[in-house]
Amino acid sequence: MAHSQLAPAYWEVGILRDAPATQSPASWRPTRQRMAVLSALSARAGFTSAQELHEILEAEGSTVGLTTVYRTLHALDRSGQVDVVRDKTGERLYRPRSADGHRHYLVCRACGFSTAVDADPVEHWADNVAVAMKFTEVEHTVELTGVCDRCRVDVTAHTPTELHA
Repeated sequence: MAHSQLAPAYWEVGILRDAPATQSPASWRPTRQRMAVLSALSARAGFTSAQELHEILEAEGSTVGLTTVYRTLHALDRSGQVDVVRDKTGERLYRPRSADGHRHYLVCRACGFSTAVDADPVEHWADNVAVAMKFTEVEHTVELTGVCDRCRVDVTAHTPTELHA
């Protein structure tokens, strides 16, 4: 399918709404490879790594390289189109950002389950700090991890897959 046939769906949902400010529009065109990465990311239920996306694309017969996956995810992150968390090894995990904007998540360290949390107090605190310190364009990262109820039972006796089955 030609990229002109694929692109409108992603423009409509906002995935390619804004190109990163440091890139010209010509450098962020919806290529076949980028559209494949976006499609694979959108099909995932939760957060996923660049490596996992690359493996999915390879399994589907796609010729998208791992470097292209990383570059596409990095550009989506810079443009605010994805939410990003880190797993217990520090690897960045991605998921498309919801229409209502920036969110914070609580992520299970055992199985990777994630849930959005009410972060209004954090957002207000960050805004107040910025005003008090006379800063603008303040960004912040909040990473919350724990062990979900299903994994808490006895992670040494069961694998997370067994607990969530």
